[in-house]
Amino acid sequence: MSREVFAVEVRRIALGAGESYELRLTGRGARGYVWTWQVTGDADAVSVSDVSGPPPPPAQVLPGAQLERTYLVRGRCPGGRATIRFAQIRPPYPQEAPYDEFVLEVEVTGAAQGRDGS
Repeated sequence: MSREVFAVEVRRIALGAGESYELRLTGRGARGYVWTWQVTGDADAVSVSDVSGPPPPPAQVLPGAQLERTYLVRGRCPGGRATIRFAQIRPPYPQEAPYDEFVLEVEVTGAAQGRDGS
């Protein structure tokens, strides 16, 4: 089975301690894929939570439909730098490469910053 090669999108942001950033990722949930994440670097500098709410009932989702998920990234420790790698995988097949990936590089400052890293 051949799949397209994809480019991993990388986004850099700066957050003040206590400030949050909302990230929306479109996935292939109707095909059994889920987004997972791993934090590296100063792992305690940020927290990540899925704030999407429950998925719609299967009867309301067309086969193969894309489903959006929303994640809240919060800055916790000033001076920290963390990298969050989101990967879209199918849990029953952990040996498969991710279908898609997204990387968020976060710098946590002591003061509130703009969400675009400025």
